[in-house]
Amino acid sequence: MEELIAKRYVKALASAMDEASLANTAELFAVLSDTFEDKAFSDLINNPDVAPEAKEKLLLSMVENAKSELIDNMMRLLVEKRRISIIPAMAEELRLTLARQTRTYEGRVYGNEKVDEKTLKSMAAELSKKMDASISLAFVDSDYDGIKVEVADLGVEIDLSKSRLNAQLVEHILKAI
Repeated sequence: MEELIAKRYVKALASAMDEASLANTAELFAVLSDTFEDKAFSDLINNPDVAPEAKEKLLLSMVENAKSELIDNMMRLLVEKRRISIIPAMAEELRLTLARQTRTYEGRVYGNEKVDEKTLKSMAAELSKKMDASISLAFVDSDYDGIKVEVADLGVEIDLSKSRLNAQLVEHILKAI
């Protein structure tokens, strides 16, 4: 539910900003989102006994460096509508919106054997060409028996599992006999 509400707010922000301003706003909301992970901050913001004016003052002090009336008004609106808790969802939606606009995505390569940087760059270049986007890949060491490439924002997942490959090979040989 929060994601749907956050999309509306982000859509309004995106329509009022250029790409550079949207990138700065996404960075600002990412920092705000990180503060929600602090239990003391989260308890303070979610405490119904704390006056909305105090919450508004706190949020405005956190975004004052942005020097943006649009951001200040967004914070006031979130406090007024009692939707401060959607700030982390807004941060994620801003990140996705910016990625769609710039067609720049990040992906991960999972495997139990280290993949060197040259191979990662080669895979990213080929995937970028196929998806008509700029994709960067990072290796994540895992217990996956094979290799899996995942670009979640694009909904792309490519995997090659040794056990599945062996099973398909055996199945193919049995069918041939």
